[in-house]
Amino acid sequence: MATAAILTIGNELVSGDVPNTNGSWLAKRLAPLGVETRLLASVPDEIETIAELVRREAPRFDFFIVTGGLGGTPDDLTREALAHAFATPQEEIPDLAAELRARFVADPEYAARWAALPRGARPLVNPLGGAPGFAIENVYVLPGLPSEMEAMFDSIAEVFRRGGPIGAWRRTYRTGESVIAPALIEAGRRWPGVLVGSYPTFGPGGPTVEVVVKSSDPDELRDVSSWLESALEQRS
Repeated sequence: MATAAILTIGNELVSGDVPNTNGSWLAKRLAPLGVETRLLASVPDEIETIAELVRREAPRFDFFIVTGGLGGTPDDLTREALAHAFATPQEEIPDLAAELRARFVADPEYAARWAALPRGARPLVNPLGGAPGFAIENVYVLPGLPSEMEAMFDSIAEVFRRGGPIGAWRRTYRTGESVIAPALIEAGRRWPGVLVGSYPTFGPGGPTVEVVVKSSDPDELRDVSSWLESALEQRS
C-alpha cells in the first residue's frame, strides 16, 4: 500500500488559533486513491524547522504533501524552506513569471516572486488563486487556504492513485469501550491486515463508541465487518 505524510505549515496552526482542517481533508481524500496517511504534522513558519522535517521524513514515504506558506507575506517561507531542504537555489521560471505578471497587473513584480521555485521543481496550477504550488521529487506543495488547496489537490489527484481504494465500515454503539474491547482485539487477531479503531464519547445519554474498520481489500473488509457486527450486537 502506498503511504503519505502531510505537513501543514503555519504559526497559527501550532498555536491552536486555526484548526488543522487541511490535514484531515487530505487524509480522507488520499484513502479512496489507495494511499494510507502515516504521518500528519504541523510546524511553524521557520525555514530550518520545515527543511529539517522534510529532509528527515520525505524519503520514508511515497508522497510527502505540504500545505501553506506560498503567499507573499513575510511569514510565507515555504519556497525558501523547500529549496533549503533540497540544497538547491530558487530560480524564476520565466513562463510562469510572465503569466503571473499578466494576471496581476496592479502589482506584477509582487506576483512574479511566486515563480521563484526550487531548482528542478514542477509548477502546479492554482485554479482558484494566485500563488502556484509545485512538486519536487516526491514532495507536493499546495496552498494553505483550504479552498485553494482542495482545488489544486483535485486537479492532480490522479497522480496519487495507487491500487485499490481504502474502504471503511463504521458503526456507533451505545456502550462502553471496555465492553466491546475483547471483540475488537479478536478481530485484529483474525485479520491482522485490517485496521480496527474505536472512538468513545461520553454524553448525557451515556457512553457511545464508534467502531471503524478500514482495508484496501474489499473481501477482508466485508468479512471482518460482518463478523464484528454480529459480535458487537451481542455485547452492546
